[in-house]
Amino acid sequence: MILEGRIWIFGDNIDTDAIIAARYLNTSEPQELAAHLMEDIHPEFPGLVEPGDIIVAGQNFGCGSSREHAPLAIKGAGISCVIARSFARIFYRNAINIGLPILECPDDLSMLQEGRDRLQVDLDEGKITAPGSGLVYRAIPFPPFMQELIGRGGLIEYVKSRLQK
Repeated sequence: MILEGRIWIFGDNIDTDAIIAARYLNTSEPQELAAHLMEDIHPEFPGLVEPGDIIVAGQNFGCGSSREHAPLAIKGAGISCVIARSFARIFYRNAINIGLPILECPDDLSMLQEGRDRLQVDLDEGKITAPGSGLVYRAIPFPPFMQELIGRGGLIEYVKSRLQK
């Protein structure tokens, strides 16, 4: 699967409270959560993000609480994937469970510029390309069964499809 989108850059240690503030946790509706995505650290973000956009972050993205609202808000906003140097383990698992593509990329992505660069992401290969600059990065791809789980929309949909077989 190939994804393409413009990028939004966030730094290290972006915690779940920065992704979706606790004051909005009275709902689990992805579109309602998306309306407040990252607003405490980038107030204009919810109004600027478009379906297909990609989040690029540093280390330990999604640290903090174990709430599932953070990846739900990201997916609800139409973000096609999140690329980070590393993810907090519980965020990582929650993202996979809801079918949000995430890639760990140890490469230095600091050459990328928000508002200028777009990325093409090959989820199967873990290849990340910035077509405008020709830069190519390598992420750690998921094994095939995890790719299928994400492609089906997460753990629940994956299990439903397996039970129907």
